[in-house]
Amino acid sequence: MSTPGAALDPRTRAILEGSILPTLLRLAWPNVLVMLAQASTGLIETYWVGRLGTDALAGMALVFPGVMLMQMLSGGALGGGISSAIARALGARRREDADALVLHALAINVLIGCAFAAALLLFGRPFYRALGGEGASLEAALAYSDVVFCGMPLLFAMNALASVVRGTGNMLVPALVVCVGVALLLPLSPLLIFGWGPVPGLGVAGGGVALLLFYAAGTAILAWYLLSGRSVVRPRGARLRWALSRDILRVGAVAAVSSVQTNVVIGGATALAGLHAGPAALAGFGTAARLEYLMVSLVFGIGAPLVAMVGTSIGAGQRERALKVAWCGAALAFAVTEAIGVAAALWPRAWLGLFGQDPAMLEGGAAYLRIVGPSFGFFGLGLSLYFASQGAGRLLWPLLGGFFRMVVALAGGWLAMRLTGRIEALYAGLALGLAVYGVTVAAAVARGVWFGPQDDQGSMPGRIEPVGTTARA
Repeated sequence: MSTPGAALDPRTRAILEGSILPTLLRLAWPNVLVMLAQASTGLIETYWVGRLGTDALAGMALVFPGVMLMQMLSGGALGGGISSAIARALGARRREDADALVLHALAINVLIGCAFAAALLLFGRPFYRALGGEGASLEAALAYSDVVFCGMPLLFAMNALASVVRGTGNMLVPALVVCVGVALLLPLSPLLIFGWGPVPGLGVAGGGVALLLFYAAGTAILAWYLLSGRSVVRPRGARLRWALSRDILRVGAVAAVSSVQTNVVIGGATALAGLHAGPAALAGFGTAARLEYLMVSLVFGIGAPLVAMVGTSIGAGQRERALKVAWCGAALAFAVTEAIGVAAALWPRAWLGLFGQDPAMLEGGAAYLRIVGPSFGFFGLGLSLYFASQGAGRLLWPLLGGFFRMVVALAGGWLAMRLTGRIEALYAGLALGLAVYGVTVAAAVARGVWFGPQDDQGSMPGRIEPVGTTARA
């Protein structure tokens, strides 16, 4: 039920009335921490699996794009839809709708997580073979993938609950949950991979088992927090309503296409690198590309507050504030990701050497970072505005930017590699694709694509009316 006269929660009031940059930084720092911590779960595994040899490392490189896709879908795409819906409901003072969205968020995410788990468990072998897996690297990929994808519903459940909390403007609780989980993974991963005492070594599959334990614990803690009454929103055991599900999916499902685009680029480039240069170069490319995925996590740390701040501002009718928030976040994301990309291009072995010392792996990974690293800033620019567009409920141009990136990176990179016979030509295509993506999304937001003619008449994008009422202009 809509309650437009309800008092604003102090957290919501701070989002609508506080100074933009200090508010953004206050919300972002715990979220950046949580995303870096969550991304480090894959890095911890890579570090230890690298001790099992190049084939195991290549096997993880085959699986990693799929695992990152799941994290981006559950936390960034669908999670962004969840946070956006709750933020807009709170901004419009529709408290009961915000409470009801919790159950809808959990149901949608878990159902989709089950679907992906079934697909990879049934078709994992042909999928990883198509990406260039063969022999020992293919078997390592399957051993790791089968374990991790058995637990995908847990990952989707954990990220659904975390996104609910972030939608209220609370970034600290999800950050604490994930950081504690990562602290437990530090000893747990090597214990399960190599074994110790009565605990048998599970090899590459042990890293997957450690992740499942992390997902299960995170889900339980976040569920307890929401049920305890400490959150701005509280779960309600009401029947599922299409109007509320649609409010999540109208942003989350469209945003999922963007997540798929990012992973298609990395997955396609992984296949091209593996087919062109073999397992050692595949391991080098996959290890270097993890830094790009780390940029996704870092920008998501800034992007989740952008979803909440932009969505809440738009729900309250504050368009100019929503745009100022978006550009402030975009500038911050560009500066941080460009600095990291340039550093990686100048000193690539500082990153690659963390995961192995195979000369072919180091050479292939360094070539990627030297060429692609300086374009990371454009990726940060476009991705931060993508998250801001989630809050606005307008994702057409971020999707078009992602499509342009795919064409330039994969089709252009493949053609350049065929013409030159050098894998560096593929990397140049990947770098150009990042630049095209960032410039496209920034130009669209600058042109005012968030607010169409219908919004000038007073209706706000993404507003939901309760069941049984008529839409208000």
